[in-house]
Amino acid sequence: MKLGGYANRIGHVDLTAWTVENKPIREEWARKYIGARGLGVRYLLQNGPDVDPLSPDNLLCFMNGPLTGTAATMSGRLAVVTKSPLTGTATDSHQGGWSAARLRWAGFDGLVIRGRADKPAYLYVSDDTVEIRDASDVWGQGVHDTVAHFRAKYGEKDLTVIAIGPAGENQVRFSAWINENDRAAGRGGTGCVGGSKNLKAIVVKAKKVLPQPADKDAWKPAHQRALKTIMDPGNVTAPNKGGLSVYGTNVLMNITNTMGALPTNNSQTTSFGEGGEKISGEYVREHMLVEEPTCHACPVACKKMVEVKDGPFKGVRMESFEYEPAWSLGANCGNDDANSIAKMIDLANDHGFDAIEIGGILSAYMEATERGLAGDNGLAWGDVPGMIATIEQTVRREGIGDVLANGIEPTATHFGAPETGMHVKNQGLPAYDPRGMKGMGLAYATSNRGACHLRAYTPASELGLIPMKTDPLAWKGKGDLVKLMQDLHAFSDSLDLCKFSAFAEGAEEYAQQYSAIVGVPFTVDDVLQTGERIYNLERRYNNLAGFGEGADTLPKRYTSEASTMKGSEGHVCELNDMLKEYYTARGWTDGGVVPDEKLAELGVT
Repeated sequence: MKLGGYANRIGHVDLTAWTVENKPIREEWARKYIGARGLGVRYLLQNGPDVDPLSPDNLLCFMNGPLTGTAATMSGRLAVVTKSPLTGTATDSHQGGWSAARLRWAGFDGLVIRGRADKPAYLYVSDDTVEIRDASDVWGQGVHDTVAHFRAKYGEKDLTVIAIGPAGENQVRFSAWINENDRAAGRGGTGCVGGSKNLKAIVVKAKKVLPQPADKDAWKPAHQRALKTIMDPGNVTAPNKGGLSVYGTNVLMNITNTMGALPTNNSQTTSFGEGGEKISGEYVREHMLVEEPTCHACPVACKKMVEVKDGPFKGVRMESFEYEPAWSLGANCGNDDANSIAKMIDLANDHGFDAIEIGGILSAYMEATERGLAGDNGLAWGDVPGMIATIEQTVRREGIGDVLANGIEPTATHFGAPETGMHVKNQGLPAYDPRGMKGMGLAYATSNRGACHLRAYTPASELGLIPMKTDPLAWKGKGDLVKLMQDLHAFSDSLDLCKFSAFAEGAEEYAQQYSAIVGVPFTVDDVLQTGERIYNLERRYNNLAGFGEGADTLPKRYTSEASTMKGSEGHVCELNDMLKEYYTARGWTDGGVVPDEKLAELGVT
């Protein structure tokens, strides 16, 4: 392949045959779909969209981009790509830390895994080689013990362990891959696919060897420009100054709570009142913070290691007290106890499941209880012991947990109240209420992987975090905004750069860095067209998988039940109006299907 930057090596693993074959990347695919998210979905399309997500024929891809593991700032992201057992769509879920960089340093742009092992297995990756090894010794163990086992076996230095826990083994539909104990590829049930394949872990041993840019003269100014924007004191990414660096992602809790955009008690209201402060980033920094770890090549250090210092959960120490899970297990469930939230997030990381999804499931269960639909063994708002017990049941698929393990839609339907399921395509809505942030509602509905805040992170605009500022309560113009952000993020997810880079960097910075790494000219227009191509590729896959006209929806609660809270009082989400704008901007049919002419225009092949 003529492009620089790539290892030009994908490990193709057949677990059924217990074989591995290294193959180069098709240069046409690399040019059109870049890597990570985009390239992973192209492998999915080649494999066919009709595949059962839990069959041996489904692909499970661990993918890097051309910037992964380089000196590029915030280039430590890994994309896990598969057909989701939760949503039935193509999905990609990203994790930080050092797993991506080490996979690249070991000589791989990705791993494409198919089949089902006849016994528990793990992959050992090092020095341009992938080996399939027996994982019987760690099957049944949590992520933390699995990481400890492999560190003892191979040494902690230069080692990454990406693992599933009991949730993945038991095929909980929203289970996740976790690396370094606390870094989750959380959404879409990628860990469930691993469990269906009897794949317990991927262990990578690799020393730091930064890939070099193809155009070194162009790389220096491109890198310096990108780094300067990240370090700019006026941006939220500024180390030790910007809100993201100081408080982590949970800097948002008090903001959304005050503006009436924080879904509370299963989105029955849009603010948690005084409870929001008790689970906020400011509270965590003052009462729980013990360390501020970071990821490969990242000066921002948004991760916040916390420790519970008193009470029944004293001694719990974990680094994923993020905004989304803090909301999911906090305000969304009527729980203002930060210590218990830390405990439950740690359970999510150890058992290996999505800490966002579980809160949406528990809150649907709580509303069913409130309505008298759950019988004698319901779950009350803020019942921490009950929440923990229910989580354990769900991981083991015992009792009511066997229902909850399948997601929000089956849970709400089980109780005879499907309208209480706050989801899109069975993936739970994240921590921004569409009545207080209209663009986010459109982004949820049109996301190609089910409800998602990261396909188009409109809060960057609607909260005024970037120069392109918009009114969160206005719906007009949000169709164009969502399309632009979806395309830009599709490109950065394929590089693969951290999503938070977009709080400072834009298409110009992305174009310059990509061009210098791979050694070909690339413009802002190229960035946006490539992102658009990737987004349409995903939509094409989903259309072929059965998501046709009318699949872009929101729960009626957001479109018909007005907010009663200060900041968004009286507002609903005008989804239908925004969809008209959006489909026009996309050049799709009014029902969200990609026409053949659009595919041809973008060169989606």
